[in-house]
This record gives sequence, structure tokens and C-alpha cells, in this order.
Amino acid sequence: MFASLGAALDGASAERHRTSIRRHSHLKGRSEGLFWRRMDRQEVGKITLAAHRYELATRQPGARNGALGHVALELLALFANLIDRRNGRLDPSLDYLMAKVKRSRDAIVRALKALREHGFLDWLRRYVATGNEGRGPQVQQTSNAYRLSLPQRALQLLGRLAHPAPLPDDVTHARQQRTAELDAHKAALPCGQRVLFDWMGDDAMGAVLARLGDAIEAKQRESASRSESQTKVLR
Repeated sequence: MFASLGAALDGASAERHRTSIRRHSHLKGRSEGLFWRRMDRQEVGKITLAAHRYELATRQPGARNGALGHVALELLALFANLIDRRNGRLDPSLDYLMAKVKRSRDAIVRALKALREHGFLDWLRRYVATGNEGRGPQVQQTSNAYRLSLPQRALQLLGRLAHPAPLPDDVTHARQQRTAELDAHKAALPCGQRVLFDWMGDDAMGAVLARLGDAIEAKQRESASRSESQTKVLR
């Protein structure tokens, strides 16, 4: 629903500007959060491997290329290196792709279309404001936002690689035991050290929180000591 609403708003905005930007273009920065998604290294690797196998599987005897073509595979390999796996961001310009792959604009465009047609890639067209005041275009086309994907027909070509093999029982047991030991160790730590344990990847934040934890513990000890002294006096 939100994606449809964003597309409608973007389309209406583009129409109001009456520029030559392409249909169904989205204002840069508005819709990417709904389009991109986090991808880990293993998932990206599966997509590139499946694409190579798909290319071989669709190549006819005597033909030079399969359904994708070698330029598309080069682009996909480049995308695999460019993508920000934390959030899926992928938005290189055509000029950048041409420079990196060393192919013509027409070759790049054909390869992108092949990847999209066969389900390995999708994109959002985008536009940005030009900053012009008065006459002249108010918005202009900018780079697409791309998203990698793995079509089902290509996933089947991966065989056993499509689903990671389960870990051996001894490895699983050792990991569970190690987790239990760490949890027990953490539970036995003072508050300040427990916070440091949780924030081992961020020394600065861990130190701040540890000092806060130590202050809380000191306050609790002071309060407990006062209560004990008052109890003794009453006796």
C-alpha cells in the first residue's frame, strides 16, 4: 500500500513539473526504503552463481551466449561488489557502469534489460530537483535504484547449494554449550562489567554505560549500608 501511495505521489509530482523525465519515476530518497532490502554475502553469492548456471543452461548448441549474455554476467559481478549488504543500497549511474565494465551504453542497457527480464534484477527510475528557479526544468532524471533477486527457475539450478546443509550434531551441541557458558558468565558479572560484555564491539559506548552501571551499583550499596545502619540503631 505504501509503495503504491509513494508511486502515485511521485507520478503526480513529476506530472506537475511537466518535464521530460521518464514515466513511473520516483523522487530520489522517497521510495528506496521500501524497495531495497538487506542481503548477506551468501545470498549475493547464490544470485551470481545461479546466473552463471542459468546462462549455461539457456545457451543453445553453437550459440555464443545464453539468455543473459556475458555483459549481463559482468554487470552482475560488479553489482555483487557494489551492493551495500547492510541495507541493499545499489544505485550506480550508467556512466559509472560503462566505465567499470568498459562497454557501450547500448550494451549496458541491453544487459540490464536481460537481467530484469529473467528475474535477476529490478529497478526504480528516479528523479531529483534541479534547483532551477523560474523557467527551465525543475527536475531531472538520475541514476536508478537497483535490487538483486534470485528467480525460482534459476534457484533450482543450484541443487544442494540452494539450501545450506545442516551443521553436524557435535558442532551444534558445542555452540549451544558455549552460548550457555557465556550466559552464565555474563549473569555472574557486576552490572558495569555486564554492560561492557554486551558492548564489546563499541568501546566508547561500553565505557560510558559501564561507568553508569558502576554508579548505580555504588548507589545501591550505599543505600543498603544506610538501611543496615538504621536497623542496628533501632535495635
